[in-house]
Amino acid sequence: GTIDEVVGQDHLLRPGSPLRRLVEGSGAASVILYGPPGTGKTTLASLISQATGRRFEALSALSAGVKEVRAVIDNARRAAAYGEQTVLFIDEVHRFSKTQQDALLAAVENRVVLLVAATTENPSFSVVAPLLSRSLIRQLQPLTPDAVRTLVQRAVTDPRGLAGSATAEQDAVELLVQLSAGDARRALTALEVAAETAGAGGVITVDTIEQSLDKAAVRYDRDGDQHYDVISAFIKSIRGSDVDAALHYLARMLAAGEDPRFVARRLVILASEDIGMADPSALQTAVAAAQTVQLIGMPEAQLTLAHATVHLATAPKSNAVTTALGAAMADIRSGKAGLVPAHLRDGHYSGAAKLGNAQGYRYPHDDPDGVVAQQYPPDDLVGVDYYRPTSHGGEREITGRLDKLRAIVRRKR
Repeated sequence: GTIDEVVGQDHLLRPGSPLRRLVEGSGAASVILYGPPGTGKTTLASLISQATGRRFEALSALSAGVKEVRAVIDNARRAAAYGEQTVLFIDEVHRFSKTQQDALLAAVENRVVLLVAATTENPSFSVVAPLLSRSLIRQLQPLTPDAVRTLVQRAVTDPRGLAGSATAEQDAVELLVQLSAGDARRALTALEVAAETAGAGGVITVDTIEQSLDKAAVRYDRDGDQHYDVISAFIKSIRGSDVDAALHYLARMLAAGEDPRFVARRLVILASEDIGMADPSALQTAVAAAQTVQLIGMPEAQLTLAHATVHLATAPKSNAVTTALGAAMADIRSGKAGLVPAHLRDGHYSGAAKLGNAQGYRYPHDDPDGVVAQQYPPDDLVGVDYYRPTSHGGEREITGRLDKLRAIVRRKR
């Protein structure tokens, strides 16, 4: 393979750039490649190892534990004793636990391995700081339509692709480009399945591709490459209260080896974003599911994720919390952040009383109802309603209570 195989990442591969030097065999820094699936991370890792004939070891964070990491490092240490350096490629490094990442540190520090790690998540949040500080971090961009088109056309004729066993009509190529959404692997998987459908010597048409799409999607998911479409469908099914569709997409992610922590995080977000006070216990269930994933791991945690999915999908829905915070943030951005009313300011420090701080504050617990008439917001926000509960689930009861609370609090004294 050559550097020409990598398309659409010219910003990283300019002559003399650190990544270019690595690919050409003259660089020595470990590298973390961060970007969407199908943008060339694995291809770059392979090229770096080929550049100077280094040993190439690959681990997938989906299946490798600390034991496997240590075994690879031991082999690399033995090879280093004979003057042979090892390139260690770790795919989806964000799925490695802190312990697994820590196991790599000494080997990277001592140049026992040249680490090339790939991740679809921001490494600042998912890779331990000592590993970050010892690595080049390079962000790959989604491929442009022109870059995907180049790859598809090359794959039709390349000996390692279809090798001319089928031809593709231009409309079919354009459909693949459109469907890829900047992901080369998605386009090439669909091309491969379409070629099987067309048969040897066949012509790949728009119809051939459309017939092959379902099969390509399943194959793509099974390979564990890109689950954004499936996680999107999962979240939208829960939001739409279709529990059966939600369970289908959950099963699909689990079968494809999706990181259960990723699923759990999305459930926690959804519990506040799409359910909120319509069923406050939904957040407790989602948080408990996330904790269970951490505590007992897979496969046992599958049931907990299913439990949380069923609860959230069947719960009454409300986005009132989301819109309330959005409205409050919009006011802040537009400059509505007036002075805190004097009676609410901190009165505990020396000199506070002279400034009038906390003077006139009414303590709600001194009132028989536990609520008093008092101005809480800054002057320019008096009477503004951010939270507008729906009539769904628990928010039905909140609506009546909130009307009473606002009437008391905002009553003129």
